Amino acid sequence: MRLRHVLLAATLLGNILPAQACRMTMALEQWPPYLYRDAQGHYTGLDLELLRAIFKEAHCTLLTAPELPTARRQLLFQKGGLDLMPAASETPERHSYARFSISYRDEAVGVFSKSGSPHNHQQIASFAQLVRGKSTLLAPKVGWYGAQYAAARPALEKAGRLNAFGSFRQGILMLDAGRADLLLGDVLAVRHEARLQGVALNTLPFLVLRAPVHLMLNARTTSAADLARLDAAITHLEQHGVLAAIRARYDAP
Repeated sequence: MRLRHVLLAATLLGNILPAQACRMTMALEQWPPYLYRDAQGHYTGLDLELLRAIFKEAHCTLLTAPELPTARRQLLFQKGGLDLMPAASETPERHSYARFSISYRDEAVGVFSKSGSPHNHQQIASFAQLVRGKSTLLAPKVGWYGAQYAAARPALEKAGRLNAFGSFRQGILMLDAGRADLLLGDVLAVRHEARLQGVALNTLPFLVLRAPVHLMLNARTTSAADLARLDAAITHLEQHGVLAAIRARYDAP
């Protein structure tokens, strides 16, 4: 009987005491429309809105560090200087230093042409068909844009049909200037930049890549319990349509 009272007391005490603090730091970056500074200088974006909702539901604190270049941010994360990176692809090599949440959105890579182009690129129904044709392509210098593009890139380069750009602003300028027929890139990022520049685009009727992305937690500075709290929050918010509503505001695929 005494043991029963002790167990009951411990259960009640556990319900009263606050959970161990859950605090994670991520570095800011310029990746519109996922994370960027608006005209008033405030950080906003799809990923930031999703993260804030998830962390609030998980009763965790999200802290932000100043902007860092991509390579430096990745190195700092691996050394334990950052706890969290959003929009991460889960890969076997990353499991040596990170743990991954369940997916909280999808990334999508598409191909675009400039509206009013004399060529009917809408007849291209797959990336394989694009590769077999003669159209020239603009693509980002860095980043993962799917296995199809990775496999086709050497042949496109050899044929002189591929030009690289450093930012989506540069890519849209190049497309608008007629430097290539088509542009490949993250669907939301391309559309966002095209709207800013007032360039009308057509989207080809296929995706080069659609894949889930995750919150990547530093295995050295976070715990399995932290991950479980975030996973539970994502699950709850998905079940109640909260994350879907945020994604819909950005017309996310």
